[in-house]
Amino acid sequence: MEYVSLNNGVKMPMEGIGTFLLTPDEAEASCVSALQNGYRLIDTANAYCNEKAVGRAMKKSGLLREEIFLETKLWPTFYTDADAVDKTLARLDTDYIDLLLIHQPAGDYVAGYRLMEKAYKEGKVRAIGLSNFNEEQIKEILSICEVKPTILQTEVHPYAQQKELKAFLAENGMVIQAWYPLGHADKGLLEEPLFTRLAAKYGKSNVQIILRWHIQAGNVVIPGSKNPAHIHDNFDVFDFALTDAEMQEITTLNKDKRYYEVTEDKLAAFATMFPPVDDQK
Repeated sequence: MEYVSLNNGVKMPMEGIGTFLLTPDEAEASCVSALQNGYRLIDTANAYCNEKAVGRAMKKSGLLREEIFLETKLWPTFYTDADAVDKTLARLDTDYIDLLLIHQPAGDYVAGYRLMEKAYKEGKVRAIGLSNFNEEQIKEILSICEVKPTILQTEVHPYAQQKELKAFLAENGMVIQAWYPLGHADKGLLEEPLFTRLAAKYGKSNVQIILRWHIQAGNVVIPGSKNPAHIHDNFDVFDFALTDAEMQEITTLNKDKRYYEVTEDKLAAFATMFPPVDDQK
């Protein structure tokens, strides 16, 4: 495993398992499989409605709690709930969260950030950050925060490398974390001739080349999967390194192509949507 140091000194694994769109049973099985294969970072969220399952998987793994880096995200309709963090902890069946993010720049996200700062000061959270915020929204948080955000989780992959955003984050001591690290499994991206050539050279798959590129580029990745073979293979990227020239070749693939577009309508909907967190298995 390779690690990145967040701006408050907390060490975070560079690769983890994502649980977006996984049912509780799938999330539990995937997290157990991932932890057995050496993963130590798990990403979930209130809105995924599988936090209880992630908590069960951590217990089932037999690992000590401090061996696992647990990341989750507060949902907009909970930003003004004083007990939102405590309820999240209860669902996860843990005393602390390693990294807690504001999931969407919707609703009263400043109140949500204040909630996270309070939890951080109380020792319930080891680091806090943002998800899906743009540069202007990040600047707003930086201008009012007492505890600096450590990370931004956003869409990053070879077709959307986010170079300007990464430079801005670096200037402000923040790390980028990639969701859709494989470009939403876009066949055109996964089958790029460059990745095929590098895969043949290193005896790896195209997916493994892409994940290795992310890690060397400083992107924390959380590829999601419920396939045990894919979970194993996605983590098998720490025994080789791309050359500087190969890394540079991959930068030429950037198209600023996103697979998910944030719209005002979506944000407005998020601000009134209540995930059924209490009904999850």
